[in-house]
Amino acid sequence: MQEEFLHYLWVNKKIPFTQLKTHLNQSLEINHFGQYLQNAGPDIFNAQISINQQKWAGNIEIHIKSSDWYVHNHEKDANYDNVILHVVWENDSPIYRKDNSEIPTLELKNYVSLADINKYQSLIASKSWINCENHIAETDNFVWNNWLESLFLNRLERKSEIIDKRLQETNNNWEAVFFEMLAKNFGLNTNGDCFLQLAQSIPYAIIRKESFNTEALEALFFGKLNLLRDDLEDEYYFKLKNNWDFLQLKYNIKEEFGLQPQFFKLRPDNFPTIRLSQLIQLISSKQNLFSQILLADSYSDIKKMLQSETSEYWKSHYSFSKKSKAKNKVLTSEFIDLLIINTVMPIKFSYVKSQGKLNIEALISLLEAMPSEKNSIMDKFSEFNVKATNAFQSQSLLELKNEYCNKNKCLKCAVALQLLKN
Repeated sequence: MQEEFLHYLWVNKKIPFTQLKTHLNQSLEINHFGQYLQNAGPDIFNAQISINQQKWAGNIEIHIKSSDWYVHNHEKDANYDNVILHVVWENDSPIYRKDNSEIPTLELKNYVSLADINKYQSLIASKSWINCENHIAETDNFVWNNWLESLFLNRLERKSEIIDKRLQETNNNWEAVFFEMLAKNFGLNTNGDCFLQLAQSIPYAIIRKESFNTEALEALFFGKLNLLRDDLEDEYYFKLKNNWDFLQLKYNIKEEFGLQPQFFKLRPDNFPTIRLSQLIQLISSKQNLFSQILLADSYSDIKKMLQSETSEYWKSHYSFSKKSKAKNKVLTSEFIDLLIINTVMPIKFSYVKSQGKLNIEALISLLEAMPSEKNSIMDKFSEFNVKATNAFQSQSLLELKNEYCNKNKCLKCAVALQLLKN
């Protein structure tokens, strides 16, 4: 038995309204089930009950065993002084308030139907991938679509937390924070943290001042990443190294740096040298990119804005001094889509929210115009007849899998709640 199941029973009124008895055999009526706020303090706020026809208003605490009251030290917490009823699965110990009066207890195991227990146990029984994999495709369309929208909003809220934190630290410098998020996502999973640290280690005012000079930015970024320390017989490398020495003195930039860029096991087109050059070309060729992104509402317009390629040197190199067959190393369509999902959407969400102009439908429409992401999670959902046809759906499904299914939060999931109800 899990406490979350008891919360589900109470919130969904899966216990009878009448013929209830407290542990002291007093008659108990639930006049109002209260509010399930999931904050610190009692589980249920502002409930109304009647015990032996005397009405009480206050809070309710829910536990597996009544003795959990003392395990959690509620007797020492003033937030629990107004508890009028202790709802438990098993009453194994009397519970007292600070004034030594006993708190009425409702033992649920005497009132919950076997059918509800069986449904719950069937739902949480171990499956090969997710608990409801055999029934998820049966979810009502109205419930499903509303749940996808909630999942998408939850995902944006989580992704925007790092943005909101950095805005506080940078005195609401939106352009600087946008560049940091852009840099992080250019680094993908392998070099994302390294690129973010790089972006934060150089004052954005310097980056903006030098943004018209791509060689200066490459010298800044490669120098800061300790990629210009060797003595190589390469004209461009030597040029960047001299430029880095000058810029380091000019702006008093410290040489120490923490994370180092990784090349190991990366496809050459994902080498940090290539991705940084593409990032530099993007911010150099698209001045005021953040402002343009905010004004753009269509997928096609944003995609055009994010098109970029490497500088001339990196068209025939993947690393310094080692020449390769020349080719235009442009950002692929799939890579730009990742930038839109992981950078553009969270920053637009944070900005419109800060302006009090949140329009979630517009953000959903933007992602509905994008193709679905292709990954193992989408493939697995497809096996259970849940198919993502656009990026809005794939983002929502990722949130469902990672934040609910993987964490067994079934009783907070609209799909599971409907399956239990049916």
